[in-house]
Amino acid sequence: MIVVTGSTGNIGRPLLDALTAAGESVTAVSRNPIEVPDGARHFAGSLAAPDSLEPAIRGADRMFLMVPDPALPVARIVETARAAGVGRIVLLSSQRAQSRRDPVLTDMERTVTEAVPEWTVLRPGGFASNALLWAGSVRSSRTVRAPFGDVGLPPIDPADIAAAAAAALLGDTHLGRTYTLNGPTAVTPREQVAAIGAALGEAVEYVEQTREQAFAELSRIWPPAVVDKTLDALGTPTDDEREPSPDTALALGRAPRNFTDWVARNIDAFR
Repeated sequence: MIVVTGSTGNIGRPLLDALTAAGESVTAVSRNPIEVPDGARHFAGSLAAPDSLEPAIRGADRMFLMVPDPALPVARIVETARAAGVGRIVLLSSQRAQSRRDPVLTDMERTVTEAVPEWTVLRPGGFASNALLWAGSVRSSRTVRAPFGDVGLPPIDPADIAAAAAAALLGDTHLGRTYTLNGPTAVTPREQVAAIGAALGEAVEYVEQTREQAFAELSRIWPPAVVDKTLDALGTPTDDEREPSPDTALALGRAPRNFTDWVARNIDAFR
C-alpha cells in the first residue's frame, strides 16, 4: 500500500490517479474529506499530529511525503512511518535546498534519507500553477499585477512532479536519487501573461509591481518569510534556478511539459 500526503493539491490529486491506474492500493491523507478515485481510501489526519496518522500508515510500504511547512515535526512523521512498516519515501523538497543551500530543507531531506532504506528526493522549482494567483484579476479585469516582468524562469507543471513521484514509488530506477525538477524553457511573467491571453483569445494586460507591492499582496496569503524567499527566487534567481534541469527528463523518462501546455489544460480558471 502507498500513502499519499498532500492529496488535495495540484500534485497529490494527479498522483492518486496515476497510482490507482497502476493498480496500487492507496491511502490519501488530508485534513478534510475529499473524493478519491477507485482503488483509494481517504484518511482524515494532520501531519502536525504524527501519532494520529498511524492507522493510515499501518500496512503501507511506501509513502509520498509532502510537508507544506518544514516547521512541522518531520522526524516524528518519518518515525511513525518507519514504525508502521514504510520502507520507501518519496519526499517533495524544493530546488532551494540546492540553489540557496536552505538549511531547513536540507535538514528535512537528511531526516528522510537517513531514516529509510529506499528514498527519492524531488526538488521542484517554481510551479506553473502559481499563475493561478492571477486568475481572479484575469477574470475580472483581464489584468495581471506581478513583479519582475522580464526575469525568466523555467516553471514546472505540477502534473510532471506527480508523474516523477509516481515513477519513483512504482519502480526501482530512481532509488537513492535526488532530482531537480523544472520546465523545458525559461518564461518571464510578461510571457506567461501573454500565453494566458493567447489561450483566451483576448488581450491580458501586464502591470509590473515593485517588490514592496508584491510583498504586501502575497503576505496576505503566505507567511512573510515564505514571501521573502519566493521574491528572492523570482527577482534575483541563481544560475541554477534560471536553467532547465536535465534531471527532469531523467525522472520522467520524457521531456517535461511547457508552460503553454499547462495553460491549455487550465484555461477555464481564467475565463
